[in-house]
Amino acid sequence: MSATSVGRRVPRLESREKVEGRAQYIADLYRTGMLHGAILQSPFPHARIRGYDLAEALAMPGVHAVVTGDDFAEPDRMGAFIKDEHALAKGKVRYVGEPVAAVAADTEAIARAAAQAIRVDYEELPALLSPEEAVASTVHIHEEVEQYFKVFDAGSQGNLCSRTEFSEGDIERGFRDSDLVFENRFETQAQAHVALEPCGALAEVDPQGRLTIWSANQSVFRVQACVAEALGIPMTRIRCLTPRIGGAFGNKMEPHVQPIVAALALKAKRAVKMILTREEDFEMVRARHPFKIRIRTGVKRDGTFVAREVEVLLDCGAFADDSPGVLGFGLLCARGPYRFPHVRCHGRLVYTNKLRFGAYRGFGNPQVSLAGESQIDDIAEKLGMDPIELRLKNILRGDDRALGGQMLTSNGLKECIERARDASGWASAAPVPASPGKKRALGFALCGHISGLLASGAIVRILEDGTAVLNVGANDIGQGSDTVLSQMCAEALKIPLENVAFVSPDTDGSPYNWGTTASRVTFMTGRAVVGAAAEVEKKLKQQASEMLECAVEDLELVAGGAVAVKGVPEKKIGFFEIAKRSHWFAGGPIIGSHSWVYDNPTLDPKRAAAIGLPFPRIGAYSFSAIVVDVEVDEVTGAAEVKRAWSACDVGRAINPLLVEGQIAGGVAQGIGFALVEEMVWDGARLANPTLMDYKIPTTREVPYELHPIIVESHDAEGPFGAKGVGEVGLVPVPAAIGNAVKRATGVRLFKLPFTAERILRGMLGTKQ
Repeated sequence: MSATSVGRRVPRLESREKVEGRAQYIADLYRTGMLHGAILQSPFPHARIRGYDLAEALAMPGVHAVVTGDDFAEPDRMGAFIKDEHALAKGKVRYVGEPVAAVAADTEAIARAAAQAIRVDYEELPALLSPEEAVASTVHIHEEVEQYFKVFDAGSQGNLCSRTEFSEGDIERGFRDSDLVFENRFETQAQAHVALEPCGALAEVDPQGRLTIWSANQSVFRVQACVAEALGIPMTRIRCLTPRIGGAFGNKMEPHVQPIVAALALKAKRAVKMILTREEDFEMVRARHPFKIRIRTGVKRDGTFVAREVEVLLDCGAFADDSPGVLGFGLLCARGPYRFPHVRCHGRLVYTNKLRFGAYRGFGNPQVSLAGESQIDDIAEKLGMDPIELRLKNILRGDDRALGGQMLTSNGLKECIERARDASGWASAAPVPASPGKKRALGFALCGHISGLLASGAIVRILEDGTAVLNVGANDIGQGSDTVLSQMCAEALKIPLENVAFVSPDTDGSPYNWGTTASRVTFMTGRAVVGAAAEVEKKLKQQASEMLECAVEDLELVAGGAVAVKGVPEKKIGFFEIAKRSHWFAGGPIIGSHSWVYDNPTLDPKRAAAIGLPFPRIGAYSFSAIVVDVEVDEVTGAAEVKRAWSACDVGRAINPLLVEGQIAGGVAQGIGFALVEEMVWDGARLANPTLMDYKIPTTREVPYELHPIIVESHDAEGPFGAKGVGEVGLVPVPAAIGNAVKRATGVRLFKLPFTAERILRGMLGTKQ
């Protein structure tokens, strides 16, 4: 079967509307009689709410509704893993910036003025601003944590939100059998998502009292479920849709303002729209978790890896959100894509009085990979080995399994390493040339990441003219999944791509999809698309067999949208003729659907043990290797990535153009995490919630010479052999940059970001 769509460098379907400024985002949507919403945020990190005075706000002309925590029933909490959060603070506030009340008014200006006119009587409580402080304190951020509903219970008590542990082999024996043992501690910072579009939503109530919600989100189904939980109403009373989305990276996977806007719309009986300012988006949505990591590795003198122990401590923030999943997945990746016979990875997640931390591209993997990949370079130096050769000696191969026992259905890691190494000239004897007053070196790191997780569905319909409509529940948040899924549908049916219409996600009509997260849409939703197309193919052939008077097994799909007799290509009938017959004479409209949930177990109990396992079914590993060329200024300490070569195993590149874009974007975001991005708190208050003070990578930080390298290993379980690429390109970047800085300057940095000050202090031998 020759490719007609899969493998083509097709521009994204929505490119023209975006370039011409015609794409519709939340900010562009209006409804008749629409009101505007605004929030009042908490000035305290931890305080009991004793009462509200709403009189001044309600008296302001143009104000139509005010909601507070009193408008939400006590049992109605939401949360991905632990139901611990109300839509608005109820009973007490738990971080500076938490939404306490909200207003709907004729204009945004009136709404914001009215929100500030609300008076809240607070009783201030002790604030716990670090995991260590929270663990030791008798003050509880959530007094009822043991009673909360939990998807899995890992011993939540006091300020301990969750814990996870994975173990294989005998870790103590492993260290006894090792010739050398290395131990280090690393620390990573909180990183803001800074999607181009801040969070926002628009809610409307129809004459029957049913809610329709448009929002910037990563899953219409998660929005529907969370709003239902927060408001205490059935999911059938809520319809969720998605316009174009201006990026997300994880902060729009779980709810943000949707439950608040929905409550305002129900109370005002009018449509309400609310869009956060950039500052509000920084202060109240979610961010990447700061990690504290202790890593200990035992090796033989010949470089054979024997044992690895990783211990992590995570700041959860005020609410659990996706944090138990991040803890669990980060620990699952902490071994790295290596053969270690003895492993123990364990950690704790602790509530603090900061904004909630949650899903962020990489989901805990960049943090643990920084520790593991940095230490491996130091081990190579101690053993007198090339760091790439040391890795090649120990990487997963053949029948090797991921931590926990998960089967690897494909593995292009070795090719990733070799292609990045060769393209960069790593093995060249010539040193990397540096400018005067600069030091320069190459750095290397690698990683594995998953793309198989939870459930997806797809529906394919053949219209009366023989063209097709593809309906999935997966949101395109800018990565191009609408295009990729349409290419798969076109390929499976052997029709031109322009003959496939893509339907935007809508909880009333789209099949379920857990979310656009965890690098899963190409693999998970793509497989559902291929399955639905196979059902359509079966029905097309059945109709054609009756029309051509032959057996179904003698038929095949042929390019252009037709069914032909095998070996007799001229004897065929087009989809148009088949569709006419099915719609008007026999069989009915041709519709194919397919749903599935990833069912390969994460844990093989004969190989490994686990406590607090957040994802019992997870897998389909992608791999990545990166070489970066970094130059360090000897006077200022500033590091600059001059070139980068990122090789990613994607199984099969459905659209190489978009794959390259994902790889390049991941590298850019990884550079930001490594060098310039950091959320800084002044006590309990976020000190840099604006783009004046929070730095993100620009064209000055991202190298012009950025070389994406596509490696195809063909995954037997993936659609057309494909796997995910959304995160794997970002994960090893900070470690590679740290390794380059070490090779250039001799300074090993143990704390992100690698600022000029930290590098300079290291070169001067002063405390970092």
